[in-house]
Amino acid sequence: MAIFELFSKRQKILRGQVADVYQYNDFPNPFRVQVIHIWDDVLGDDGNYHDESKAAYEFIHKTLCREYGLFRLTDKQGSYSEQIGNFFLNLNESEKVLDMIELSFKVVDNYIRSFEGVVRGAKMLPNDAIIELNQRFNEHGIGYQFESGEIIRMDSKLVHTEIVKPALSFLHEKIYAGANDEFLRAHEHYRHKRYKECLNECLKAFESMMKAVCKKRRWKYSETDTAKTLLDICLKNGLIEPFWQSHFTGLRATLESGIPTVRNKTSGHGQGTDLTTVPPSVASYVLHLTATILLFLANAEKDLS
Repeated sequence: MAIFELFSKRQKILRGQVADVYQYNDFPNPFRVQVIHIWDDVLGDDGNYHDESKAAYEFIHKTLCREYGLFRLTDKQGSYSEQIGNFFLNLNESEKVLDMIELSFKVVDNYIRSFEGVVRGAKMLPNDAIIELNQRFNEHGIGYQFESGEIIRMDSKLVHTEIVKPALSFLHEKIYAGANDEFLRAHEHYRHKRYKECLNECLKAFESMMKAVCKKRRWKYSETDTAKTLLDICLKNGLIEPFWQSHFTGLRATLESGIPTVRNKTSGHGQGTDLTTVPPSVASYVLHLTATILLFLANAEKDLS
């Protein structure tokens, strides 16, 4: 179902009442109700005992109950979808709200596709459901998106649209599976404020991407090679044309030392007698720097003749 630009919504935009800075902890009731509407449209009505709908809702319900140590999500009677909806509307913990959204849309993105993309009684296709969810996040100024089967935190709409999303698109290629997994884990750590772990996964993704490029191009390398060695191999084999390499000294310094150095100094080694902390600003910088570099490497490999 299409999103309508109602009169009241247009007036809020004209009055400048639309948030231009993302927040991450407040999930207002209208947003939650809109998510439930999406569930109803894409998963169908389990109350009418459509097997596909009932199986989808039952999986979501049982998974949440098991993970949260519950027998039922609420004390109220009702179908699985009603249990899930009531629990969702009354949650006070923001991370559990995101748990439910991520799990349910993983089901939409994977399980529902096994029924040739639609279930009986459904009014919406999986892709349309994911598009609407992401639009609702934006509409309410909530800094998350559902991408590549995961909830991804956004710090900037421009950076996410122009860098992170295209990088994830490239990483869907099978050969980049390792880098994709590590980059998504970096996002997961970042969302949960585990900033040291975020930097570790960023470096792993950087190294995995270069190994994948070397493997794809059949350039000799070792699985134990460091980021610096892998970068040397890529440059020596013409990943960047010689003419441009002379103009890319600054880029090489960024590629060579940006991620590894920040990671090594803050999270890669023992911290001695003093506890080290990674500021959110540093984690955000390295995460987006990683996305930029992964995108650059993928495009550079694609441009090779």
